[in-house]
Amino acid sequence: MIQWPKSNDALGTVNRGNPCESGLCTLCRVDCMGKCETWLSSLRGRKLLYPRDYSFTTAGANNTTHIGVSYNSLRINGYNYGATGLPKGLSNSEDECIFPNVSLEGEFGQVIKTKFRIPVMTGALGSTFVAAKYWESFAIGAALVGFPIVVGENVVGIDQKAELKNGKIIKAPELDRRIDTFLRYYNGYGVIIIQMNVEDTRNGVAEYVIGKYGDKVIIELKWGQGAKCIGGEIQVNSLEYAQFLKKRGYVVDPDPTLPEVQEAFKRGAIKSIARHSRMGYTSLSTEKAVEDNFMKAVKYLRKIGYKRVSLKTGSYGMEALAMSIKYATDAKLDLLTIDGSGGGTGMSPWNMMQAWGVPSILLHAKTYEYAKILERKGKKVVDMAFAGGLAREDHIFKALALGAPFTNLVCMGRALMIPGYLGSNIEGALNPAVKAKVSGSWDKLPASVTEFGTTPEEIFAGYYDVMKKVGKDEMKNIPLGAVAVWTLADKLAAGVQQLMAGTRRFTLKAITRDDIFSANRETEKETGVPFITDAADDKAKKILKG
Repeated sequence: MIQWPKSNDALGTVNRGNPCESGLCTLCRVDCMGKCETWLSSLRGRKLLYPRDYSFTTAGANNTTHIGVSYNSLRINGYNYGATGLPKGLSNSEDECIFPNVSLEGEFGQVIKTKFRIPVMTGALGSTFVAAKYWESFAIGAALVGFPIVVGENVVGIDQKAELKNGKIIKAPELDRRIDTFLRYYNGYGVIIIQMNVEDTRNGVAEYVIGKYGDKVIIELKWGQGAKCIGGEIQVNSLEYAQFLKKRGYVVDPDPTLPEVQEAFKRGAIKSIARHSRMGYTSLSTEKAVEDNFMKAVKYLRKIGYKRVSLKTGSYGMEALAMSIKYATDAKLDLLTIDGSGGGTGMSPWNMMQAWGVPSILLHAKTYEYAKILERKGKKVVDMAFAGGLAREDHIFKALALGAPFTNLVCMGRALMIPGYLGSNIEGALNPAVKAKVSGSWDKLPASVTEFGTTPEEIFAGYYDVMKKVGKDEMKNIPLGAVAVWTLADKLAAGVQQLMAGTRRFTLKAITRDDIFSANRETEKETGVPFITDAADDKAKKILKG
């Protein structure tokens, strides 16, 4: 098993726990005092693109030996002449072909094009309590930056204030809060996506949302995720709440209505109870039945008014991958998110997460292969987002290139949540009166923060950029978690711009598979991306023989 280093002396970062391939700790805590690369980037922004202590140090790369097949075994190509995909109004002069002029704006969709300012989106932030507690930071940050955010499954079902009539939702205050928070700062870029599973479908979430919000949202069907092979899960530490969830129709384990479970809970032998979602399509046994059922569901959603529909699938095998790409293409969906194993979760069985599913790079490489088959048949392949263990700017570029031209976005889960926690902790420490409201975890600022300052204006590199965006008077309503989201997004965006300028690609659509190569032969074999010294080798020899 590959062991990723816990510290990076060049950047001055260190992981609290054991790091995964993404660079995030295996266990990411909301109360963390630092300071992995993503954590520190949420404060210092694009400063984290460079080694620390400039003019006192020199730095050398330590990632030149590549073992195994992963996104870290892809390297980014570069060219020494030319410029492609120049934004409108730019010439190919050296004065205008500079990295700040790289455009990261893009769009996805069929009839209605959904625009975004940077090519990232959140993972599904659903019924986990972490998502609820930090939602304002996540949603306002996404709206201000201009990238899509996903409301995950079961938000309505677990809401004790939600009201159902004849089994259908008629009042959903928590879902309303989530949508309204994003729309309050929405400015034409990004979108809020509402995900549905079996229970959400039964509860009438689609009908409720379209009736109240119309085409302001995208509705998303869910097949699965990369972290686990069963439905969504949460844990609750209240016996009464567990009983409520069972009455709502969920699978609750252990059963809170059993006397022995109640006694064990009373005595403290059981301290929490898990709520599980159902898996879809268990009543179907053939691929054709799944296709018919899926097409029927999409047709119904369009009939009740949805102009934009998306699909999220997990790290199943190749048959399910092909089904998702073909069905989404044939149904003219607006977006297909493909989530590979190796990513993160709010709650999944640990050994399941370790052992189940197709690793992201393999799943994404086959996605490209299958999409090309449909393209050669003359089909307009669905726009796609890649997900699963992606956190840095190089990950974004590699994922876009690996799936080019079909991949429009990179879906990030935990990486885009970290700034929400961090900003909330800082806000709570600076203003104890709002600590509970913002779900702050700190009583005072740790040294890892105070080394940069003791006020938001000093701590966050992006503070004044956000103020310029919303105005000085409105700044008091912006949670510091959203400022941290902006700051991290600025670092990621600048990093992608630099990588794109280095490959001389000045718009997202200009990125191709030629812009990456494999760092070992095994990665070449599994991805179809040429090995470093094979890429353009024919052109090199032609020059020498000319």
